[in-house]
Amino acid sequence: MSETKPNRPPRPVLCGEVLFDHFPDGHTVLGGAPFNVAWHLQAFGLRPLLISRIGADREGERIEAAMTEWGLDTAGLQRDPAHPTGAVQVSLDDGEPAFHVLPDRAWDHLDADRLPNLDGAGLLYTGSLIRRSPASSRAVEVLQQHPLPRFLDVNLRTPWWSAESVLEMMHGARWLKLNEDELRRLSPDARPLAERAEALREQSGAESLLVTRGERGAILHTGSPRPLRVVPDAGSKVVDSVGAGDAFVSVMIAGRLLDWPDHVALIRAQAFASAIVGQRGAVPDSAAFYRPFLQAWQLAT
Repeated sequence: MSETKPNRPPRPVLCGEVLFDHFPDGHTVLGGAPFNVAWHLQAFGLRPLLISRIGADREGERIEAAMTEWGLDTAGLQRDPAHPTGAVQVSLDDGEPAFHVLPDRAWDHLDADRLPNLDGAGLLYTGSLIRRSPASSRAVEVLQQHPLPRFLDVNLRTPWWSAESVLEMMHGARWLKLNEDELRRLSPDARPLAERAEALREQSGAESLLVTRGERGAILHTGSPRPLRVVPDAGSKVVDSVGAGDAFVSVMIAGRLLDWPDHVALIRAQAFASAIVGQRGAVPDSAAFYRPFLQAWQLAT
């Protein structure tokens, strides 16, 4: 790994799906958890490297153009002439989104022989969904041969997961994130959720396990007798909850790279996620949205 410039934090590397969410009213939104997280990290000035694969189609062109316009590095973006760009059919059930991830898309065919150089990297983020195909799973395994601390974002999408496979992915990760429903599904017993979360953290060997809880905030388990908790402000307004977990994760990753104390990172992550759900869409397309956070976190240049 090469030396980073003085006073410049190492960059995060993210590997996973980039896709379009297709909503019932016909509009499409660019997303995918790794893409959303990378988008925020770029706005934070952390120069993320996103590794994914897009089709040689109009949607792929839109993704590359959006990344370029936002300043995201496209060195890790592979083009696939045979498979279409990723897509998800989104439905709403009592206001809550449900996701149908379409199979056999470009991001399922990551080429392990075409991975970019990871010089200057300080952290590797992957989601569990990218491991649904043999090719992309192999690419992740190659990336994990690098001596980078790992952040695993659990994302259970039926039928693309099994408890056995996800628990195996957790081993070796330094940081884990999942939501309360995913915790229940991975640890389906009668113990209180806090006990199940701590047991899962111990079983995996992770330094910390973050459980996001929607409108009830989040809990960070670190092995201490009392986990850290955070809740949204009482007046927080929810317009669109899609992408809330990705917003939370992006700030926690920033905290790891910038050496923020756990309680500071948790409070900042909740404030940022609360702001994201107060507007339409998972990723704002204006730098002005991020400016108050950069100033409060002393990241503004």
